[in-house]
Amino acid sequence: MIDPSARIHPSARIAEDVEIGPWTIIGEGVEIGAGTTIGPHCLLKGPTRIGRNNRIYAFCSIGEDPQDKKFAPGTATRLEIGDHNTIREYCSINRGTPEGGGVTRLGDHNWIMGYCHIAHDCQIGNHTIFANNATLAGHVEVGDYAILAGFAGVHQFCRVGESSFTAISAVVVKDVPPFVMAEGNTARARAINREGMRRRGMTPEVIEAVKRAYRTLYRMQLTTDKAMEELASLAAQFPEVERFTRFVQASKRGIVRCRAT
Repeated sequence: MIDPSARIHPSARIAEDVEIGPWTIIGEGVEIGAGTTIGPHCLLKGPTRIGRNNRIYAFCSIGEDPQDKKFAPGTATRLEIGDHNTIREYCSINRGTPEGGGVTRLGDHNWIMGYCHIAHDCQIGNHTIFANNATLAGHVEVGDYAILAGFAGVHQFCRVGESSFTAISAVVVKDVPPFVMAEGNTARARAINREGMRRRGMTPEVIEAVKRAYRTLYRMQLTTDKAMEELASLAAQFPEVERFTRFVQASKRGIVRCRAT
């Protein structure tokens, strides 16, 4: 199940049923879990751990050195990839840097389409979707079920909240709160991601509560602190609103604002 033309470093730890395509190179310190398939012409560099039942397609670069001028070649930072991820053609995912905690992480059940880039020290949750050419700079955090449309770009140190939707070609330079749809260059909040929440199984009551939270933050012309005070009782009733308010309060870069109407 390993093509004869593939090159495997003796230290690589590969489960028995892993499939590796022609001309792929598996470097030192790479670990690949059961059920994973690696396509042709890929480069995997360690230290990198890849979990079970992942599908990595042709021409991907996984675990290469971070694109950081301060990084010293040979520094033993890591990349950790969970289970059941799909990573399509020409994607690149870099290892971490010592300054950023030393590890880049990709969780489980993520769908990463072609030509995407995930830079050093990014922390990606579970069940996310990155459409073609979506790009993350270093130190970006992406929550569970978030969607980045094609050509979306996220500035370093930004956070993209759970179940948010970032539209095609959006340029994100501030945090996108959970459940919010953002669009434009630079990205602005547009509405809540009602359809994404519905697909995730959230009840109409929860969706309406999040909509109220969005309106309070973005439409009532309140300061952020005042909006958080107004939402305290709603957050006590709905965990989703509590996560929304906690995300906003924890923002260091500031959140995307609403486009003037």
